[in-house]
Amino acid sequence: MISSDVIRGYNDTLILYMLLEGESYGYEISKNIRQLTDEKYVMKETTLYSAFTRLEKNGYIESFYLDESLGKRRTYYRITPLGLDYYREKCEEWKVTQEVVNLFIREW
Repeated sequence: MISSDVIRGYNDTLILYMLLEGESYGYEISKNIRQLTDEKYVMKETTLYSAFTRLEKNGYIESFYLDESLGKRRTYYRITPLGLDYYREKCEEWKVTQEVVNLFIREW
């Protein structure tokens, strides 16, 4: 499992990635991250929802409610054009981060 400290700066990127194909809600995003990483990274609920708040405050995502057939209202999220630009920036930043860190990785 990956330490949350290692990946903390890229939680926004992971969430935005999950919203590239369409709107989703918190539990589904969390579950999909877990599945995509083969359980190597599990985003804590507090981390997820604080990221939603930050992303929405910065205009990268927007939230809306949908009524579920069982009566419970869910908050859904969708990426905005500004969020797509931010996602692209973070992907470029990641490439540079990999280059730098790889300079200090020794194969044993």
